[in-house]
Amino acid sequence: MLMTTKPMFDLAYEGQFAVGAFNVNNMEITQGIIESCAEMDSPVILQISKGARSYANIAFLKRIIDACVDQYPSVPIAVHCDHGDTVQLIRECIQDGYTSVMIDGSHHDYEENVRLTTEAVEVAHAESVVVEAELGKLGGIEEDVVGLSAEEYEKNLEQFLTDPEQAKDFAQRTGIDSLAVAIGTSHGAYKFTKEPTLAFDRIEQIMKTCPGLPLVMHGSSSVPQEYVELVNKHGGRLSNAMGVPEDQIAAAVRSYGVCKVNIDTDLRLAMTAKIREVFATKPEEFDPRKYLGPARDEIRSMVKRKLEMLNSVGKAKPVVDHWRSSGAPLPRYYW
Repeated sequence: MLMTTKPMFDLAYEGQFAVGAFNVNNMEITQGIIESCAEMDSPVILQISKGARSYANIAFLKRIIDACVDQYPSVPIAVHCDHGDTVQLIRECIQDGYTSVMIDGSHHDYEENVRLTTEAVEVAHAESVVVEAELGKLGGIEEDVVGLSAEEYEKNLEQFLTDPEQAKDFAQRTGIDSLAVAIGTSHGAYKFTKEPTLAFDRIEQIMKTCPGLPLVMHGSSSVPQEYVELVNKHGGRLSNAMGVPEDQIAAAVRSYGVCKVNIDTDLRLAMTAKIREVFATKPEEFDPRKYLGPARDEIRSMVKRKLEMLNSVGKAKPVVDHWRSSGAPLPRYYW
């Protein structure tokens, strides 16, 4: 069932769970995600980045998500634009049927971020689409999102974290539906030079200045070391790859207002690790099904682990019941 993130976040904020937001780029990744969510009875956010739109062609990705909606009608699905950088892209995503969009003006100065976000909210809300924005700065690199180096980010972390009072002003002036906050996470596989400690006190302060506002964690892949080791064992060169410890993500979800956790790098690592393993152990193999199949299976296994971490297992039916009890009409973007 396709919907916005609002029914999901309504329950997640007080229910001590978060919805996994997984980036999709092709059929195997999407199948692994949706099959896991169906098995675990979990709501899901399928994220499409600007890079994914270019790589896969949005027309093809839409048909894949069509199949998800058709084959798994009990799973609440939101289709989200990840890191939209212009209002024009937001318009295109809405026209393509997205139910949720992110406008990322965090690389601008504060007033320009407010202006850009406000314009995006006006465009999206007119079409009943919800909006996520970002305040503060993250480290790392992910597609077109280039943040600070791990060294610079760790050295000056305090100045890059989301300011609670500024978050209050930002939310009031823009009318956003959720806020991605900088609390010590970072994009990509090379997030840190040492194991991080998330700024839980900062999240708590933001919850006080912005009560009821769903918070989002970007840069939240944990970079499982078993995948790093498997990639390196079979010819890869992932040195010093390190992510956010899963116990810290779980704590942010269960004790604070984090309703959405973005996961992309871990999907890439799971897929790459299994493909490299097949190539290395079965060099005669040339059938794509024989290496993409195991990759899809590993994504399925990894996503189940993430759903447990996010405490979203069994939450699909309550979300659907909540959406139906709200009396909301069938959305116009039901594609």
